[in-house]
Amino acid sequence: MITYLTQELNMPLVQASNTLTNFGGTASFTPLIGALIADSFAGRFWTITVGSIIYELGLVSITLSAVLPSLRPPPCPTQQNCQEASTFQLWILYISLLLTSLGTGGIRPCVVTFAADQFGSDKVITGPSKKWNFFNWYYFSMGLATLTALTVVVYVQENVGWGWGLGIPTIAMIVSIIAFVIGSPLYKKIEPGGSPLIRLAQVIVAAFKKRKETAPENPKLLYQNKELDAAISLHGRLVHTDQYKWLDRAAVVTESESVSSNPPNLWRLVTVHRVEELKTIIRMLPIWAAGILLVTSSSHLHSFVIQQARTMDRHLSKSFEIPPASLSIFGILTTLSGLVLYERLFVPLARRFTGHPSGVTCLQRMGIGFVINIVATIVSSFIEIKRKSVAAHHNLLDDPKAIVPISVFWLVPQFCLHGIAEVFMSVGHLEFLYDQSPESMRSTAAALYWTAISMGNYIGTLLVSLVHKYTGENSNWLPDRNLNRGKLEYYYWLVSGIQVLNLIYYIICAYLYTYKPLEEVTEEEEEDGEFNGKKISEKGVELTVNETA
Repeated sequence: MITYLTQELNMPLVQASNTLTNFGGTASFTPLIGALIADSFAGRFWTITVGSIIYELGLVSITLSAVLPSLRPPPCPTQQNCQEASTFQLWILYISLLLTSLGTGGIRPCVVTFAADQFGSDKVITGPSKKWNFFNWYYFSMGLATLTALTVVVYVQENVGWGWGLGIPTIAMIVSIIAFVIGSPLYKKIEPGGSPLIRLAQVIVAAFKKRKETAPENPKLLYQNKELDAAISLHGRLVHTDQYKWLDRAAVVTESESVSSNPPNLWRLVTVHRVEELKTIIRMLPIWAAGILLVTSSSHLHSFVIQQARTMDRHLSKSFEIPPASLSIFGILTTLSGLVLYERLFVPLARRFTGHPSGVTCLQRMGIGFVINIVATIVSSFIEIKRKSVAAHHNLLDDPKAIVPISVFWLVPQFCLHGIAEVFMSVGHLEFLYDQSPESMRSTAAALYWTAISMGNYIGTLLVSLVHKYTGENSNWLPDRNLNRGKLEYYYWLVSGIQVLNLIYYIICAYLYTYKPLEEVTEEEEEDGEFNGKKISEKGVELTVNETA
């Protein structure tokens, strides 16, 4: 898309990069809305279906803009003094991107959770000779899809035309919608448990109303109602924790309240499980927030790398050139192979030292990804210094269309490092949000993953705009047309520093984090009012629970 905007719509580089980053930010924010709709009343199946249809409308619109000459400005092969897209042409583009963003809101938060629902609560797919962690398997599937897009689709866009280049994904999306709907009778569909935001609000309001009450020392005296929580605790109820005890007041039964009514007034009295839902979300937020600045740092990197690649020697042979956007294939291939090696080599090896069933915890996995991402950004800066030194040696700094005699494969190491970081950071982040969130809020938790990306993209746009504005006209770090006269390596160093500070923040948050305790409910309930189960934490610790109901 960066190529389409700069080469077909004649947008300046910074405007094009900001447009795509804002589009990515919007597409990562709408999943929060879609998740709330799915968890509240629509369910995941129908949210995916409607979202896919809206997404398809966006694809049709942008395909038409590529096919009809009236929806594009005149070609500008020299990329100098180009006529930019008119207001009407830009509105067609923006409407297309907006539709795909809205459609994404129904797809992204629900597909991964809807798929995980099919495999039960352990999120592990078991076969005759394989045992894949579901989120690794899911991310591997997404990697294959991206690999196809970066090879087949990008090649068509560069060598056949943008009409077919955008038409192929449009056709593929129609096929996928039909296939998904036809499979409806086969799916396990979990009924929505009501608005999670209302439940969280009820806890806050109830705790505020009882702010003068004193919570009992014995948490067993707090209000519990198994039947009331049945729809939102299919795999177990949350166990009381000592953190944020101020919220426990929401579950204090006062003399004026009758617990015989089922349900009680939930704006005055809520169950322990619902209080713990809010506590769980509060505990997750600092870890989740660490992903925002990571996205801020990397939101524009791939756009700039594609522009770097366009100035480099991309020949594999005398007659074949690698499309600049297809360079991302090396990151995808690294991610795909890394996921296999992670399961087959890293997990068994790490398990020997840690004793953890998954080798490392989700938080440790994310931390490793943070470190690798910093290394990748530093490597990017040195490669840009090398590219510009070759351009200076051949007196090409003032020619934005010149091909610098340096192989585009110099860019491969940073793509590979980013691919390795994806194996650790992205998969670990998604698994953390799914595992640690209350089960009735998992679509919403998955949406938080995309919301972090959204906020990071918007902050990234602000960062790039500020850098572009305040680094001067003569020595601008991020020039509009001639990257050879820019200081892109300075921008890489800036975002590396931001990532280091973010890593320090993350380590502190991870050290202080308390994993969610869950009580698995057994089928057999004791006649004397007691039930037996297990208190499970994400770290794999199992403690016997014998709690009076």
